[in-house]
Amino acid sequence: MIWKTPIDLAVLNASRKNTLIEHLGIEMCGFGDDYLQAKMPVDHRTVQPFGVLHGGASAALAESVGSMASLFTLDDPTKQHAVGIELNASHLRGIGEGYVIATARPARLGRKVHVWNIDIHDEQGRLICVSRLTMAVVERGE
Repeated sequence: MIWKTPIDLAVLNASRKNTLIEHLGIEMCGFGDDYLQAKMPVDHRTVQPFGVLHGGASAALAESVGSMASLFTLDDPTKQHAVGIELNASHLRGIGEGYVIATARPARLGRKVHVWNIDIHDEQGRLICVSRLTMAVVERGE
């Protein structure tokens, strides 16, 4: 198991109040020994004018779940935090309704750099987007 701090989905979801995560309807929804999952509705908040999921919304979902995951792998979250330094996303399929589910799994968890692979699927399991997120682990106050 990669988690150094216990994950509590209710606490995680309560922390999204008055943030982009709340505005987009993103909810942390599951975890296992080596992954964290979040879901996001495909609705008026997350689609582009053509009625399909906006690539920026997918990127926000990927960064949100990857960032949260990094926090739970830190040795001492009272002295460290993880900040995003790079995100890429390849949008593979359009979707106009329902939910998308992002699953973040680590590619590397180093002392100073975390790299996460995030796959975003629709409710039928079809791959919508693949992302990679790089996080810098820094001392609080930096």
